[in-house]
Amino acid sequence: MDDYHRPHAVIGWQLSLHGGVFHHCSLPASAVVLALLPLMVGCGGLGQWCRNGFKVGPNYCPPAADVAPSWMEKSDPRLRGTELGNACWWTVFGDPTINQLVAQASEQNLTLKAAGLRILEARAERGIAAGNLFPQQQEATAQYSRNAMSKNGYPFNFFPLPKYYYDNWATGFDAAWELDFWGRFRRAVEAADAHLDAQIEGYDNVLVLLQAEVAANYIQMRAYEERLELAQKNVELQKETLRIVALREKQGLVTELDVQQATAILGATESLIPMLRNGHRRAQNRLCILLGEPPYRLTETLNSPGSIPMPPQEVVVGIPADLLRRRPDVRQAERQAAAQSARIGIAESEFYPHIAITGTIGVQAEKLSRLFESDSLVGAIGPGIRWNILNYGRIRNNVRAEDAKFQQAVVNYCDMVLRANEEVENGIVGFLSEQDRVKSLDKSTRAAARSVEIAMRQYEKGLISYQPLLDSQRALVQQQDTLTESRGLVGINLVGVYKALGGGWQARLPSNQPQPQPEAVSAPAGTPLPPP
Repeated sequence: MDDYHRPHAVIGWQLSLHGGVFHHCSLPASAVVLALLPLMVGCGGLGQWCRNGFKVGPNYCPPAADVAPSWMEKSDPRLRGTELGNACWWTVFGDPTINQLVAQASEQNLTLKAAGLRILEARAERGIAAGNLFPQQQEATAQYSRNAMSKNGYPFNFFPLPKYYYDNWATGFDAAWELDFWGRFRRAVEAADAHLDAQIEGYDNVLVLLQAEVAANYIQMRAYEERLELAQKNVELQKETLRIVALREKQGLVTELDVQQATAILGATESLIPMLRNGHRRAQNRLCILLGEPPYRLTETLNSPGSIPMPPQEVVVGIPADLLRRRPDVRQAERQAAAQSARIGIAESEFYPHIAITGTIGVQAEKLSRLFESDSLVGAIGPGIRWNILNYGRIRNNVRAEDAKFQQAVVNYCDMVLRANEEVENGIVGFLSEQDRVKSLDKSTRAAARSVEIAMRQYEKGLISYQPLLDSQRALVQQQDTLTESRGLVGINLVGVYKALGGGWQARLPSNQPQPQPEAVSAPAGTPLPPP
């Protein structure tokens, strides 16, 4: 019988004993508890309670998760299944600007700072839980009162008192210690430890997402810059074409139709420029927010010219099992399940009596001058039991509720593992497919540029009409823009792969600081830079 379902075997008997009153026993509390111990935990439960380290509730075991033995694209030579070791994955782009932006965002991002403060909160809560292992109440008290007794109240109306008005001075120290007999406080420490671990993993997860978003937005910004530059060049080319067509129309060599067609394609190309500028500014604004700065404060780094960072053709992806120990969100989900498992034990401890030792010591006197004399000493010490009886199913249903939360946490963990596998598979196929797409687009773009040159010469010589030239220029604009966008998507998809693999959080460790990178070198379209 497993740890969790064992306590439910004795719930029916326990319900007749639980309520909410405080009982003082004429026998010593330890004797009462030892006498009732076999009945409270059951014959089999007594051994389980001892094996659990004198704690009720289940002992946590990490849940199993279904992980594939390898990636679906494992046969592709561009994938390397070796051990993942590059904590600072963004350095593979060979762009010092990315390194600078990631480092700056890691220091200034406000969302990351909030995640760090949640760690401090969880650490303080863990200290509170650990403090409950010691006497929970320790108070120093002091009191003065002026008292008057009734002369007409029973029985003093029959027996006169020597004094009806008097002072009372008192000071002392009170203490109460509930013993952790059933492990309630130790389970609370377990839950607090797991919650603290979960917050640390949450911080790492925010860091991973931040690094990926900074790199992706920077690549997108550079892609918009190159697309904008190409659009402006094509506008100049089409303006020159329009000039030639207008001249030929004046010479009577072509009709007004050619002029209007040239004007139309020029306007269509010019309309791309505002759209690209809008996308470029949005990427810059997003980077500013990630860096913890207002959008109007554009840094020199963002305004400096640069090219699209080109990643290496190969990517190290390890094996799917690495996700369980590498991705912070997966580890956070597992730690949340561990914390919830401990809370089941806290709920189950309410089935059993709370055993406490209380005591007080102090001095009391009518006159302040005699307060600290030996005859003024007062005190009391003794055990006590508080046992919840007649709870009408509240405790049992609370245990069931905590167990249901634990089952939810386990399901969430398994779902997180599956989603992590999906994200990596999508990222890998996206990265590899986009590389293939860049090669095809590069070939078609070169052909489109060559066709424009040929069509222009033939049109100037009057060998062809304007329509072939128009089609060639329209195709060139579209192919160049699509190629540039695809080159940016290669880098963005690689960022997605590393984000899905959960890389980057190790950079906060002193031994994993990124090394200085050489200056970035511009590469022609479709030609990846060698890895650093």
